[in-house]
Amino acid sequence: KSRLLADIEWVAQGDTPTGRQILINGAVPDPTWRFSTEHKLVAQLSQNMNFVMDLSVEEFIRIHAESRFVPDSATKVEKIIAQANELAGEPFDGDTPITSLSGGQSRALMIADTAILSQSPIVLIDEIENAGIDRKKALALLVREEKIVLMATHDPILALMGQRRLVIRHGGVAKIIGTSEQERANLKQLEQLDQQLMALRHRIRQGDTLEVL
Repeated sequence: KSRLLADIEWVAQGDTPTGRQILINGAVPDPTWRFSTEHKLVAQLSQNMNFVMDLSVEEFIRIHAESRFVPDSATKVEKIIAQANELAGEPFDGDTPITSLSGGQSRALMIADTAILSQSPIVLIDEIENAGIDRKKALALLVREEKIVLMATHDPILALMGQRRLVIRHGGVAKIIGTSEQERANLKQLEQLDQQLMALRHRIRQGDTLEVL
């Protein structure tokens, strides 16, 4: 699964361990989509997010924005931090060192950064449900910023939120399933259950007991 995502991100042309070739609308893609940082087709957010730079959150985003010659970078920085805090379970601010961010905060920051700053139209996400963030808000943000989202997930809610899902077996796509009307109806029930579980998680975080549900 991870190898397939990597091949898609790289727009592989038979030059990866799998030998897979990625076509765009049945044709070999322009090389600039592979090698140009400005016109790269795909951005990927992996499960592992480790920062090694001695920067604050604000400095990190500002440098990224300036490297892309983004106008009014200060406004973008504020927007990204605000959006990241919408996704993260624990809040942080622009002065927070990026090396002190938790795993969930790091993923939230990079999802917001990718949604708002990245020019890549396609975003690959590996198991966003394990990120410790509000996964539905994360998807809504990416879609709102007009990104095509391809994610690897075992979460039934995320799977049914998409228009279609790919079943991966032995490193390849074995089947494509379109989300049916009945599945859409089932999604509403699953979301209700999910809200109940989220409420219980919040009580646990607050140090409450669960003797009464």
